[in-house]
Amino acid sequence: MPIKAIVVEDERLPRLALLQKLEDFRPMVEVVDSCDDFNKALSSILRHRPQLLFLDIQLQGQNAPQLLDELQKSIPLPHIIFTTAYNDREYLMKAIKLQAVDYLLKPIDRNELAIAISKIVNLHQQETATPTSNADTERKLFKTANGHLFISPDDILYICADGNYAVVTTTTDEVMVTESLIVIESRLKSDVFIRADRKSIINKRHIYRINTKKNTCIFRSTDGTEKELSLSQRGIRLLLSEMT
Repeated sequence: MPIKAIVVEDERLPRLALLQKLEDFRPMVEVVDSCDDFNKALSSILRHRPQLLFLDIQLQGQNAPQLLDELQKSIPLPHIIFTTAYNDREYLMKAIKLQAVDYLLKPIDRNELAIAISKIVNLHQQETATPTSNADTERKLFKTANGHLFISPDDILYICADGNYAVVTTTTDEVMVTESLIVIESRLKSDVFIRADRKSIINKRHIYRINTKKNTCIFRSTDGTEKELSLSQRGIRLLLSEMT
């Protein structure tokens, strides 16, 4: 089932820009409505009960905390990704206080948006997953052009986007799969796999060395074979924060 989302943004152009970017994440995220003021947003959220809310912190006349206060009187709050044009500590602290999943500066960068949505997908997966005793060893199914690939998550080194598809690099092979990176990520354990950047998912158990000068990550399989992957600076910083 897709994650239902509502966009609350009182400025027309930023609202349309965000809606357009969210098209890249269908069918994983389904935008059921967009609203340009406090009252419309309150009514729509109560009606649709979304799991995800893109919310401008400062709405005309009223603000996001007031909207969330009203919502809490009737329903559990959805996951929240705040959007704002202000790179200000005050707004960041508001987001932290309101337990936002992420905080995006406008104009919203596609890579930053992808990382924020990946957090939502992981949370949604954890909330809806049925516990199983063999979750760590269960083989995953991936769709390919000619059929299906069955592989243990422990054998995956990393997965990279290739247009609307992805390339799964294992300890022994590379396979093109006909699924998007965000769909694949929703099926992987978030405590093992890291969304390093918009194009890469990393299995942190196979990380052997990180080169901060070249912005590369080196993986070593159990037989001693090494493979190298180039990442963005943000991706390298994220990996270092996860590994240290």
